[in-house]
Amino acid sequence: MKRSQLGVWLLILVLATTLALSGCGKTGTSTSAAPEVKNPAYPEKAVEIVAPAGAGGGWDTFARAIAKTMADEKIVTQPLPVLNKAGGSGAVALAWLVSNHKADPYELIVYSPPLIINGVNGTSKQTFRDLTPLARVISDYNVIVVKNDSPYKTLKDLLEAMKKDPTKISIGGGSAPGGMDHLAFAKIAMAAGIKPKDIKYVSFQGGGEAMASLLGGHLTAISTGVGESIAQIEAKTVRALAITSEKRLGGSLASVPTVKESGFDVSYQIWRGVFGPPEMPAEAVRFWKEALGKMVKTKGWEAVLKNYQWADAFDADKFSEFLAQEEGVYKKLLTELGFVK
Repeated sequence: MKRSQLGVWLLILVLATTLALSGCGKTGTSTSAAPEVKNPAYPEKAVEIVAPAGAGGGWDTFARAIAKTMADEKIVTQPLPVLNKAGGSGAVALAWLVSNHKADPYELIVYSPPLIINGVNGTSKQTFRDLTPLARVISDYNVIVVKNDSPYKTLKDLLEAMKKDPTKISIGGGSAPGGMDHLAFAKIAMAAGIKPKDIKYVSFQGGGEAMASLLGGHLTAISTGVGESIAQIEAKTVRALAITSEKRLGGSLASVPTVKESGFDVSYQIWRGVFGPPEMPAEAVRFWKEALGKMVKTKGWEAVLKNYQWADAFDADKFSEFLAQEEGVYKKLLTELGFVK
C-alpha cells in the first residue's frame, strides 16, 4: 500500500473513533435524558387504601367497595387492604399521608367534600392541592333519618319542633361542625327559617358512629350519606325523612321524598373520589386512572351502585378542575351560612 493511501485510512480511523466517543460523556453513558420506563409488574405488592374515618362510614364503605370490585373483577391482583384513620373530618389522615408517604406509589386515599371544606374553614393546613387527584368516581346524597319509633314522621315535623325549641333537637353527623353533614342540614334549616347557630349539632368520627348514637337513643336525628345509612333504612331500624337529591331515588328509597318535595328548596350532592399522595410517580398515576376507568365499566361496579344507591360520576381527566370549582362553591356556601368570615 502506498504511503499516501495508508495516511488516508489512518485519518478515517481517527475520525470514526472521535465521532463514536463524542456520543458519550466522561463516564461512557449517554448525556441525553433517559425515557420513562414502564414497570409492567406494578403494583408488585399490596396497595393500601386509606379511609379517613372509622369503620361503617361513607369513606370506609366507598374504599371497601373499590377494593372488593377490583379483586372480584381481577383488575388488580395484589391485595388492597383498607386502613381506617379517623380524626378531624379527614384532616388527620390527610396530614399523615402528606407527611409520611410523599411520592409513595403504594398508598391511596378516598375523599369527598370535607377535603375541600377543611381547607376553606381552616380545619386542615393541607388542601386537595397537596394530593394527586386520580378520579372522581360516584355521587352520593345526604339523607335525614330518625329512629323508627321517633314521633317525627316528616322533615317538616322535625323542623317545626326545632323552631319551637332548638335545644331539645339534637342533630348528629359524621363530620366536624361546619363539615359536610352539618352543612347539608344547615342549608335545610336556613330554608326553614332556622339560623345555623341555633342547630344543636353533635359531631362524630364517621357516619357509623353517628348512626350508633342515633340507634342508642342519644340523638333526635342524623344527617348522613345514603350509602352509609341504607342498610338501616332497609332493616327499618330508622326512618328516612328526606333526601337531598334533585329527584327521588329508586329501589328501597323510592318512597323517601326529596327535601324539595318536603317544601324546602334545597339539594346537596356528595362526590367521592380517589387520590394518591403528593408527587405520586407518573407510572402509578397512569395505572390507577386506567384501573378505575375499567372498574366503573364492570357488572360488579354496576351492582355496587345499585346496592348503595350511588350515581356514576366518573371523571379522571378533569378531576383537578372540578376540585378547584368546588373550592369556590364551598367558600361561598360556608360564608353564607356563617361558618367562615
